[in-house]
Amino acid sequence: MSSDVTYRKMVSDDVPAVYEIEVASFPVPWTLDSFYYEVHENQYAHYVLAVDANGSIIGFCGMWMVIDAAQITNVAVIEGARGRGIGEGLMREAMQIARLHGMEVMTLEVRVTNTVAQNLYRKLQFQDGGIRKGYYTDNGEDALVMWVNLQ
Repeated sequence: MSSDVTYRKMVSDDVPAVYEIEVASFPVPWTLDSFYYEVHENQYAHYVLAVDANGSIIGFCGMWMVIDAAQITNVAVIEGARGRGIGEGLMREAMQIARLHGMEVMTLEVRVTNTVAQNLYRKLQFQDGGIRKGYYTDNGEDALVMWVNLQ
């Protein structure tokens, strides 16, 4: 993992930069308002940011923590910073935060064709849990559900 990257919680002022990464990373991005909602109103939401040595946000990982389970909502790293372990750092940070909040498991969905992400999740001990047929609205692609025990 890149040593010049730090991780911190997202605040309202970070939303425009996070939204830019979202739009550049996903074919059906969340709206700007949905990120403001996550910061200000969703009591279950927690977002971790990856920040480079210049203070620029270069990635983020969102999750919802409900009862004893953390659900990853989205993970993205700017294109120029990919392949440097930042996604792994974001996931490890999110897993640690979830543990500190008493979460027992973490789940996520990933495109069945996204083998790079699947390999990362397996490296972090995630297991295959099932398929959600037609999960992605842009092309009807199936999602692989993955989960990991945090205890």
